[in-house]
Amino acid sequence: MPLKKHHIVAAILILLVGNSVFSQNIRVCKTCDIKTLQGGIDAAQANDTIIIEKGIYKEIDVLVNKPLTIIGKDYPVIDGEMKGEIITITADSVTVDGLFIKNVGTSYTSDYAAIRLKRVENFVVKNLVLEKLFFGIYVEKSKNGKISNNKIIGDAKEEYNSGNGIQLWYSHNIDIENNIVQRVRDGIYLEFSDDCTIKNNVSSHNVRYGLHFMFSNDDIYQDNLFEKNGAGVAVMFSKKIKMYNNIFRENWGTASYGLLLKEINDAEIMYNTFEQNTIGINTEGSNRIRYENNNFISNGWAIKVLGACYSNTFKGNNFLYNSFDMAYNSKVHDNEFDGNYWSNYTGYDLDKDGVGDVPYRPVKLFSYIVNRTPETIILLRSLFIDIIDFSEKVSPVFTPDNLLDNNPKIKKITW
Repeated sequence: MPLKKHHIVAAILILLVGNSVFSQNIRVCKTCDIKTLQGGIDAAQANDTIIIEKGIYKEIDVLVNKPLTIIGKDYPVIDGEMKGEIITITADSVTVDGLFIKNVGTSYTSDYAAIRLKRVENFVVKNLVLEKLFFGIYVEKSKNGKISNNKIIGDAKEEYNSGNGIQLWYSHNIDIENNIVQRVRDGIYLEFSDDCTIKNNVSSHNVRYGLHFMFSNDDIYQDNLFEKNGAGVAVMFSKKIKMYNNIFRENWGTASYGLLLKEINDAEIMYNTFEQNTIGINTEGSNRIRYENNNFISNGWAIKVLGACYSNTFKGNNFLYNSFDMAYNSKVHDNEFDGNYWSNYTGYDLDKDGVGDVPYRPVKLFSYIVNRTPETIILLRSLFIDIIDFSEKVSPVFTPDNLLDNNPKIKKITW
Protein backbone atom coordinates (compact mmCIF):
# COMPACT_ATOMS: atom_id res chain seq x y z
CA MET A 1 0.00 0.00 0.00
CA PRO A 2 1.63 3.31 -1.05
CA LEU A 3 2.57 5.84 1.68
CA LYS A 4 0.50 8.99 1.81
CA LYS A 5 2.25 12.32 1.40
CA HIS A 6 1.74 13.43 5.02
CA HIS A 7 3.22 10.14 6.27
CA ILE A 8 6.35 10.75 4.20
CA VAL A 9 6.68 14.31 5.54
CA ALA A 10 6.30 13.09 9.13
CA ALA A 11 8.96 10.43 8.62
CA ILE A 12 11.39 12.99 7.21
CA LEU A 13 10.79 15.34 10.14
CA ILE A 14 11.48 12.57 12.62
CA LEU A 15 14.74 11.74 10.87
CA LEU A 16 15.83 15.39 10.82
CA VAL A 17 14.94 16.20 14.39
CA GLY A 18 16.02 12.85 15.83
CA ASN A 19 15.82 12.30 19.54
CA SER A 20 15.70 16.02 20.38
CA VAL A 21 11.87 16.05 20.26
CA PHE A 22 11.89 13.61 23.15
CA SER A 23 14.46 15.43 25.30
CA GLN A 24 13.34 17.31 28.39
CA ASN A 25 14.57 19.85 30.90
CA ILE A 26 15.29 18.69 34.42
CA ARG A 27 15.46 21.28 37.21
CA VAL A 28 17.78 20.91 40.18
CA CYS A 29 17.30 23.17 43.22
CA LYS A 30 16.95 23.02 46.97
CA THR A 31 13.15 23.06 46.79
CA CYS A 32 12.83 20.83 43.71
CA ASP A 33 12.11 17.12 43.66
CA ILE A 34 15.73 16.68 42.50
CA LYS A 35 18.14 18.41 44.86
CA THR A 36 21.60 17.39 43.57
CA LEU A 37 23.46 17.42 40.29
CA GLN A 38 24.06 13.67 40.53
CA GLY A 39 20.37 13.16 41.15
CA GLY A 40 19.57 15.14 38.01
CA ILE A 41 22.01 13.07 35.95
CA ASP A 42 20.57 9.81 37.28
CA ALA A 43 17.04 10.93 36.45
CA ALA A 44 17.88 12.19 32.97
CA GLN A 45 17.63 10.42 29.67
CA ALA A 46 20.22 10.82 26.92
CA ASN A 47 20.22 14.32 25.38
CA ASP A 48 18.23 15.90 28.22
CA THR A 49 19.13 19.32 29.63
CA ILE A 50 19.77 19.73 33.35
CA ILE A 51 19.24 23.25 34.68
CA ILE A 52 20.83 23.87 38.08
CA GLU A 53 19.34 26.79 39.99
CA LYS A 54 21.46 29.18 42.05
CA GLY A 55 22.62 27.66 45.34
CA ILE A 56 25.39 25.62 46.96
CA TYR A 57 25.58 21.92 46.16
CA LYS A 58 28.12 19.91 48.15
CA GLU A 59 29.04 17.00 45.91
CA ILE A 60 32.06 14.97 44.82
CA ASP A 61 32.57 12.11 42.37
CA VAL A 62 29.70 13.31 40.18
CA LEU A 63 29.59 10.98 37.15
CA VAL A 64 28.19 12.13 33.81
CA ASN A 65 27.78 8.89 31.87
CA LYS A 66 25.25 9.88 29.21
CA PRO A 67 25.07 12.70 26.62
CA LEU A 68 23.64 15.71 28.47
CA THR A 69 23.62 19.49 28.56
CA ILE A 70 24.27 20.80 32.07
CA ILE A 71 23.55 24.50 32.53
CA GLY A 72 24.04 26.55 35.67
CA LYS A 73 21.63 29.43 36.29
CA ASP A 74 23.31 32.41 38.03
CA TYR A 75 26.44 30.33 38.69
CA PRO A 76 25.38 27.67 41.22
CA VAL A 77 28.29 26.48 43.37
CA ILE A 78 29.42 22.86 43.24
CA ASP A 79 31.54 22.50 46.39
CA GLY A 80 33.81 19.46 46.69
CA GLU A 81 34.72 20.34 50.32
CA MET A 82 38.37 19.40 49.55
CA LYS A 83 37.42 15.70 49.52
CA GLY A 84 38.39 14.64 45.98
CA GLU A 85 37.45 14.93 42.33
CA ILE A 86 34.23 16.77 41.63
CA ILE A 87 32.86 15.99 38.13
CA THR A 88 33.93 13.15 35.82
CA ILE A 89 32.56 12.91 32.27
CA THR A 90 32.69 9.55 30.49
CA ALA A 91 30.03 10.08 27.79
CA ASP A 92 30.27 11.70 24.37
CA SER A 93 28.41 14.91 23.46
CA VAL A 94 28.30 16.48 26.91
CA THR A 95 28.09 20.25 27.47
CA VAL A 96 28.81 21.85 30.84
CA ASP A 97 28.04 25.56 31.03
CA GLY A 98 27.88 28.20 33.76
CA LEU A 99 28.96 26.47 36.99
CA PHE A 100 31.11 27.72 39.87
CA ILE A 101 33.19 24.73 41.02
CA LYS A 102 35.48 24.95 44.04
CA ASN A 103 37.36 23.05 46.72
CA VAL A 104 38.90 20.20 44.76
CA GLY A 105 40.73 17.69 46.94
CA THR A 106 44.53 17.58 46.99
CA SER A 107 46.33 14.26 46.65
CA TYR A 108 49.92 13.15 46.09
CA THR A 109 48.76 9.92 44.40
CA SER A 110 45.71 11.05 42.37
CA ASP A 111 45.37 14.07 40.09
CA TYR A 112 42.01 15.24 41.37
CA ALA A 113 40.32 17.73 39.03
CA ALA A 114 37.33 20.04 39.10
CA ILE A 115 36.25 18.45 35.80
CA ARG A 116 37.78 15.36 34.20
CA LEU A 117 36.89 14.13 30.73
CA LYS A 118 37.86 10.51 29.97
CA ARG A 119 37.81 8.93 26.50
CA VAL A 120 35.06 11.21 25.17
CA GLU A 121 34.46 13.32 22.09
CA ASN A 122 32.31 16.24 20.93
CA PHE A 123 32.31 17.92 24.35
CA VAL A 124 31.96 21.57 25.37
CA VAL A 125 33.16 23.01 28.68
CA LYS A 126 32.45 26.73 28.88
CA ASN A 127 31.66 29.69 31.12
CA LEU A 128 32.92 27.99 34.28
CA VAL A 129 34.57 29.58 37.30
CA LEU A 130 36.99 27.23 39.06
CA GLU A 131 38.59 28.15 42.38
CA LYS A 132 40.48 26.39 45.17
CA LEU A 133 41.53 23.62 42.85
CA PHE A 134 44.21 21.00 42.41
CA PHE A 135 43.80 20.36 38.69
CA GLY A 136 41.18 22.44 36.90
CA ILE A 137 40.02 20.87 33.62
CA TYR A 138 41.73 17.55 32.88
CA VAL A 139 41.15 15.97 29.45
CA GLU A 140 42.52 12.50 28.78
CA LYS A 141 42.35 10.36 25.62
CA SER A 142 39.58 12.54 24.18
CA LYS A 143 38.97 14.41 20.92
CA ASN A 144 36.88 17.02 19.14
CA GLY A 145 36.14 19.26 22.10
CA LYS A 146 36.03 22.92 23.06
CA ILE A 147 37.12 24.57 26.33
CA SER A 148 36.18 28.23 26.30
CA ASN A 149 35.45 31.32 28.38
CA ASN A 150 36.44 29.73 31.68
CA LYS A 151 38.09 31.47 34.61
CA ILE A 152 40.48 29.21 36.52
CA ILE A 153 42.05 30.74 39.62
CA GLY A 154 44.20 28.63 41.93
CA ASP A 155 46.23 29.49 45.01
CA ALA A 156 49.39 27.50 44.20
CA LYS A 157 52.56 28.35 46.06
CA GLU A 158 54.86 25.41 45.20
CA GLU A 159 55.12 23.02 42.25
CA TYR A 160 55.00 19.81 44.28
CA ASN A 161 51.56 20.36 45.81
CA SER A 162 49.74 22.02 42.92
CA GLY A 163 48.23 20.94 39.60
CA ASN A 164 47.63 22.49 36.20
CA GLY A 165 44.79 24.74 35.11
CA ILE A 166 43.93 23.05 31.81
CA GLN A 167 45.61 19.73 31.02
CA LEU A 168 45.39 17.65 27.86
CA TRP A 169 46.85 14.14 27.73
CA TYR A 170 46.68 12.00 24.59
CA SER A 171 43.90 14.22 23.26
CA HIS A 172 43.36 15.58 19.75
CA ASN A 173 41.56 18.37 17.97
CA ILE A 174 40.74 20.39 21.08
CA ASP A 175 40.07 24.14 20.96
CA ILE A 176 41.10 26.09 24.08
CA GLU A 177 39.90 29.66 23.69
CA ASN A 178 39.22 32.80 25.75
CA ASN A 179 40.17 31.32 29.11
CA ILE A 180 41.83 33.07 32.06
CA VAL A 181 44.20 30.83 34.04
CA GLN A 182 46.13 32.08 37.07
CA ARG A 183 48.04 30.85 40.12
CA VAL A 184 48.30 27.16 39.26
CA ARG A 185 51.40 25.10 38.45
CA ASP A 186 51.21 25.23 34.63
CA GLY A 187 48.45 27.36 33.19
CA ILE A 188 47.90 25.16 30.12
CA TYR A 189 49.64 21.79 29.72
CA LEU A 190 49.60 19.48 26.70
CA GLU A 191 51.25 16.08 26.35
CA PHE A 192 50.84 13.82 23.31
CA SER A 193 48.06 16.09 22.05
CA ASP A 194 47.98 16.98 18.34
CA ASP A 195 45.95 19.32 16.12
CA CYS A 196 44.88 21.59 18.98
CA THR A 197 44.24 25.34 18.89
CA ILE A 198 45.15 27.53 21.88
CA LYS A 199 43.74 31.00 21.22
CA ASN A 200 42.95 34.25 23.05
CA ASN A 201 43.84 32.94 26.51
CA VAL A 202 45.44 34.84 29.40
CA SER A 203 47.82 32.68 31.44
CA SER A 204 49.60 34.64 34.16
CA HIS A 205 51.11 34.48 37.65
CA ASN A 206 51.52 30.71 37.50
CA VAL A 207 54.13 28.94 39.63
CA ARG A 208 55.95 27.32 36.71
CA TYR A 209 54.84 27.74 33.08
CA GLY A 210 52.09 29.79 31.50
CA LEU A 211 52.04 27.15 28.75
CA HIS A 212 53.87 23.83 28.75
CA PHE A 213 53.65 21.20 26.08
CA MET A 214 55.61 18.10 25.12
CA PHE A 215 55.34 15.54 22.30
CA SER A 216 52.47 17.47 20.73
CA ASN A 217 52.47 18.20 17.00
CA ASP A 218 50.58 20.37 14.50
CA ASP A 219 49.23 22.71 17.19
CA ILE A 220 48.45 26.42 16.80
CA TYR A 221 49.01 29.00 19.56
CA GLN A 222 47.58 32.40 18.67
CA ASP A 223 46.71 35.72 20.34
CA ASN A 224 47.53 34.56 23.88
CA LEU A 225 49.06 36.54 26.73
CA PHE A 226 51.67 34.76 28.87
CA GLU A 227 52.69 37.13 31.64
CA LYS A 228 54.56 37.02 34.96
CA ASN A 229 54.89 33.25 35.11
CA GLY A 230 57.62 31.51 37.08
CA ALA A 231 59.57 30.23 34.09
CA GLY A 232 57.59 31.47 31.09
CA VAL A 233 56.47 29.08 28.32
CA ALA A 234 58.12 25.73 27.52
CA VAL A 235 57.77 23.95 24.18
CA MET A 236 59.53 20.58 23.98
CA PHE A 237 59.94 17.58 21.67
CA SER A 238 57.33 18.64 19.14
CA LYS A 239 57.09 19.55 15.45
CA LYS A 240 55.05 21.69 13.08
CA ILE A 241 54.04 24.18 15.74
CA LYS A 242 52.63 27.58 14.79
CA MET A 243 52.87 30.44 17.30
CA TYR A 244 51.31 33.66 16.02
CA ASN A 245 50.67 37.04 17.63
CA ASN A 246 51.24 35.99 21.25
CA ILE A 247 52.66 38.22 24.00
CA PHE A 248 55.35 36.86 26.34
CA ARG A 249 55.93 39.47 29.02
CA GLU A 250 57.65 39.98 32.37
CA ASN A 251 58.84 36.44 32.97
CA TRP A 252 61.80 37.23 35.22
CA GLY A 253 64.17 35.02 37.18
CA THR A 254 67.48 33.21 36.93
CA ALA A 255 65.79 30.29 35.12
CA SER A 256 63.07 32.27 33.32
CA TYR A 257 62.40 33.06 29.68
CA GLY A 258 59.54 34.19 27.54
CA LEU A 259 59.76 31.01 25.47
CA LEU A 260 61.88 27.86 25.81
CA LEU A 261 62.27 25.72 22.71
CA LYS A 262 63.84 22.29 23.11
CA GLU A 263 63.98 19.76 20.27
CA ILE A 264 61.42 21.64 18.16
CA ASN A 265 61.44 21.22 14.38
CA ASP A 266 59.66 22.74 11.37
CA ALA A 267 57.84 25.46 13.32
CA GLU A 268 56.69 29.03 12.68
CA ILE A 269 57.10 31.75 15.32
CA MET A 270 55.69 34.94 13.86
CA TYR A 271 54.19 38.29 14.92
CA ASN A 272 54.86 37.67 18.61
CA THR A 273 56.06 40.15 21.23
CA PHE A 274 58.73 39.22 23.78
CA GLU A 275 58.98 42.03 26.29
CA GLN A 276 60.88 42.38 29.58
CA ASN A 277 61.86 38.75 30.03
CA THR A 278 65.16 37.50 31.39
CA ILE A 279 65.51 35.69 28.03
CA GLY A 280 63.08 36.30 25.19
CA ILE A 281 63.63 32.95 23.44
CA ASN A 282 65.91 30.21 24.73
CA THR A 283 66.36 27.60 21.99
CA GLU A 284 68.23 24.31 22.04
CA GLY A 285 68.35 21.53 19.47
CA SER A 286 65.66 23.17 17.36
CA ASN A 287 65.80 23.23 13.56
CA ARG A 288 64.06 24.69 10.52
CA ILE A 289 62.13 27.31 12.46
CA ARG A 290 60.95 30.57 10.92
CA TYR A 291 61.33 33.48 13.36
CA GLU A 292 59.68 36.31 11.48
CA ASN A 293 58.10 39.67 12.28
CA ASN A 294 58.52 39.39 16.05
CA ASN A 295 59.26 42.18 18.52
CA PHE A 296 61.99 41.67 21.14
CA ILE A 297 61.75 44.56 23.58
CA SER A 298 63.83 45.28 26.70
CA ASN A 299 64.78 41.68 27.47
CA GLY A 300 67.99 40.61 29.19
CA TRP A 301 68.79 38.45 26.15
CA ALA A 302 66.49 38.63 23.17
CA ILE A 303 67.56 35.17 21.95
CA LYS A 304 69.88 32.51 23.34
CA VAL A 305 70.90 29.81 20.88
CA LEU A 306 72.31 26.74 22.61
CA GLY A 307 73.70 23.78 20.73
CA ALA A 308 72.66 22.06 17.50
CA CYS A 309 70.23 24.62 16.07
CA TYR A 310 70.35 24.48 12.27
CA SER A 311 68.61 25.93 9.22
CA ASN A 312 66.61 28.50 11.16
CA THR A 313 65.71 31.88 9.66
CA PHE A 314 65.42 35.20 11.49
CA LYS A 315 63.77 37.77 9.21
CA GLY A 316 61.92 41.02 9.69
CA ASN A 317 62.20 41.05 13.49
CA ASN A 318 62.63 44.15 15.69
CA PHE A 319 65.33 43.94 18.36
CA LEU A 320 64.67 46.92 20.61
CA TYR A 321 66.74 47.94 23.63
CA ASN A 322 67.71 44.47 24.81
CA SER A 323 70.77 44.17 27.05
CA PHE A 324 72.01 41.51 24.60
CA ASP A 325 70.42 40.77 21.26
CA MET A 326 71.98 37.31 20.89
CA ALA A 327 73.89 34.68 22.81
CA TYR A 328 75.49 31.89 20.80
CA ASN A 329 77.47 29.09 22.40
CA SER A 330 78.90 27.55 19.22
CA LYS A 331 81.31 28.66 16.52
CA VAL A 332 79.32 26.63 14.00
CA HIS A 333 76.70 28.80 12.31
CA ASP A 334 74.02 27.48 9.96
CA ASN A 335 71.19 29.98 10.54
CA GLU A 336 70.11 32.97 8.47
CA PHE A 337 69.72 36.52 9.78
CA ASP A 338 68.37 38.92 7.22
CA GLY A 339 66.47 42.19 7.18
CA ASN A 340 65.99 42.64 10.92
CA TYR A 341 65.97 45.94 12.80
CA TRP A 342 68.56 46.26 15.57
CA SER A 343 68.31 49.27 17.88
CA ASN A 344 72.04 48.86 18.68
CA TYR A 345 73.02 49.16 15.01
CA THR A 346 75.40 52.08 14.45
CA GLY A 347 75.95 51.73 10.70
CA TYR A 348 74.86 54.10 7.93
CA ASP A 349 72.68 54.13 4.84
CA LEU A 350 74.31 56.30 2.20
CA ASP A 351 72.03 55.24 -0.65
CA LYS A 352 68.90 55.86 1.47
CA ASP A 353 67.28 52.52 0.59
CA GLY A 354 66.35 51.78 4.19
CA VAL A 355 68.99 49.05 4.52
CA GLY A 356 72.27 49.56 6.36
CA ASP A 357 75.37 49.57 4.18
CA VAL A 358 77.40 47.79 6.88
CA PRO A 359 76.38 44.31 8.11
CA TYR A 360 75.36 43.98 11.76
CA ARG A 361 77.00 41.46 14.07
CA PRO A 362 74.38 40.57 16.74
CA VAL A 363 76.62 38.43 18.99
CA LYS A 364 78.89 40.49 21.23
CA LEU A 365 81.98 39.14 22.91
CA PHE A 366 80.67 40.33 26.26
CA SER A 367 77.53 38.22 25.79
CA TYR A 368 79.83 35.22 25.29
CA ILE A 369 81.73 36.12 28.49
CA VAL A 370 78.58 36.59 30.60
CA ASN A 371 77.27 33.25 29.35
CA ARG A 372 80.33 31.58 30.79
CA THR A 373 80.84 33.79 33.85
CA PRO A 374 77.53 35.40 34.91
CA GLU A 375 79.18 37.54 37.61
CA THR A 376 80.78 39.71 34.91
CA ILE A 377 77.38 41.26 34.19
CA ILE A 378 78.31 44.06 36.63
CA LEU A 379 80.66 45.38 33.93
CA LEU A 380 77.84 45.77 31.41
CA ARG A 381 78.02 49.54 30.92
CA SER A 382 81.77 50.00 31.27
CA LEU A 383 84.10 51.43 28.62
CA PHE A 384 86.23 48.27 28.84
CA ILE A 385 83.32 46.20 27.54
CA ASP A 386 82.83 48.53 24.58
CA ILE A 387 86.50 48.06 23.69
CA ILE A 388 86.45 44.24 23.77
CA ASP A 389 83.19 44.13 21.82
CA PHE A 390 84.71 46.35 19.16
CA SER A 391 87.83 44.17 18.94
CA GLU A 392 85.71 41.04 18.46
CA LYS A 393 83.67 42.81 15.82
CA VAL A 394 86.81 43.68 13.84
CA SER A 395 88.42 40.26 14.19
CA PRO A 396 86.06 37.53 15.48
CA VAL A 397 87.76 34.87 17.57
CA PHE A 398 85.15 33.62 20.06
CA THR A 399 81.97 34.21 18.05
CA PRO A 400 80.99 32.83 14.60
CA ASP A 401 82.60 35.12 12.02
CA ASN A 402 79.77 34.56 9.51
CA LEU A 403 76.93 35.32 11.92
CA LEU A 404 75.82 38.56 10.31
CA ASP A 405 72.69 40.36 9.27
CA ASN A 406 73.82 41.65 5.88
CA ASN A 407 70.69 43.74 5.35
CA PRO A 408 69.91 45.39 8.70
CA LYS A 409 66.97 47.77 8.55
CA ILE A 410 67.59 51.41 9.41
CA LYS A 411 64.09 51.98 10.81
CA LYS A 412 61.87 49.88 13.02
CA ILE A 413 59.79 47.46 10.97
CA THR A 414 56.01 47.76 10.99
CA TRP A 415 53.61 45.15 9.65
